[in-house]
Amino acid sequence: MAQPYTYNQTYIWLISLTAALGGFLFGYDWVVIGGAKPFYEPFFGVTSVKDQGWGTSSALVGCMIGAALCILISDRLGRKRLLIFSGFLFSVSAIGTALAMTFWAFNFYRIVGGVAMGIALNLSPLYISELAPAEKRGRLVTINQLLIMFGVLLAQVANWQISLLDTQLSDQAGFEEIAQSWNGQMGWRWMFGAELIPAGLFFALMFFVPESTRWLIKNNQTEEAKRILTKIGGQKYALDSIQATHSTLSEGDLGQVNLKDLFQKNVLKLLGIGIFLAFLQQWSGINVVIYYAADIFQAAGYNLKQMMLNIVVVGGVMVLSVFVTLATVDRYGRKSLLLLCLAAMTLLYAGIGYSFFADQGGTLVVILVLANVMFYSISLAPLLWVILAEIFPTRVRGAAISVGALAHWVGNFTLTYFFPAIKENLGWANNFWLYGAICAFGFLVIWKVLPETKGKSLEELEKELGV
Repeated sequence: MAQPYTYNQTYIWLISLTAALGGFLFGYDWVVIGGAKPFYEPFFGVTSVKDQGWGTSSALVGCMIGAALCILISDRLGRKRLLIFSGFLFSVSAIGTALAMTFWAFNFYRIVGGVAMGIALNLSPLYISELAPAEKRGRLVTINQLLIMFGVLLAQVANWQISLLDTQLSDQAGFEEIAQSWNGQMGWRWMFGAELIPAGLFFALMFFVPESTRWLIKNNQTEEAKRILTKIGGQKYALDSIQATHSTLSEGDLGQVNLKDLFQKNVLKLLGIGIFLAFLQQWSGINVVIYYAADIFQAAGYNLKQMMLNIVVVGGVMVLSVFVTLATVDRYGRKSLLLLCLAAMTLLYAGIGYSFFADQGGTLVVILVLANVMFYSISLAPLLWVILAEIFPTRVRGAAISVGALAHWVGNFTLTYFFPAIKENLGWANNFWLYGAICAFGFLVIWKVLPETKGKSLEELEKELGV
């Protein structure tokens, strides 16, 4: 049962919002490619399915590298220093991608940005979870997802507004005409370059937040942790939190990082759950909607300007949906939300597939896609990171979450890279029916194996899960 502590709400929210800027940058970098795609491909002369897949997914190679780095060093170097490093890489990527003159250089800087994305998406929710009081943790970690969605929306609005600056480009413009237009030459560069402003802000602000208190305690910096915890919730909260963290650590754990602990039977079971959720989040298919929204809406019968506006509407729905998660995640729990939304997504994918099968495109496709995005944004999008930040023991939490994050990026890359080929072979209808089947399978697995974690401290969860 939660103790009646008096929390410094302003301090907690400032810390959480600063860390969540990493999520904002991830959201922007993750989605900006979708709106820029119709313009950078003609500029670089990208016509093959292979090159189309590589241009869209190259950043995900960097994401896998960033997640792998976190496995090796996040429990050694801490969360703060790596988040500062990710802010630096986001800045370099924004400049480099905007100035790229070759497809090779474009993808190189996309990979640099991907490393930053892999670090930020991994460590921002972990950092928040390790500083948040138990009864506020679900909501505060979900703030990271809210800022991801704001990043998504800002990228979509920026892409849309920048594309409208080219008043000479007609909706029926061909490949060569787009390549020679202002959007084809310069517009897509501004889409990527605009990220430099929030990236620089994140890089600067991260110098002013504290290190994770649980990481400090684990690394024999208890006095510094006590100072931070006292500022968060008072002296009694600090002493209780330190005692609770120490109760889950043995003497051998203090100051040590032993990756062999990842292979302990109970930890492996939780890793299996985390890896499954990571792949499910990706192979549920929503990233196809994000990355290939332009192609989906074109296939549904929309012209270029209508397509760009529809993409913005998708981002708006994603942002609004996270507010539902904020209101419900600490009240109804993680598992219940996942089950409800996966059931809805299964049915909606069946409807989207049928609408393409029966050639009933247009407005019906947009409505079904938006509903699907809503249920995804309420559940799988934020709750993967909430759950990953909760189920692993303190002694290997950074490395374990990084394994889950690496699985997330492997799933993201495979889905995104192979989607053009899958779509060519299966067609739109069968493609969406496949995602519906995956969601149905995910529902069954989560119903059977996922523990409920709401309202419990990280230390209570360690004892309850036997790790």
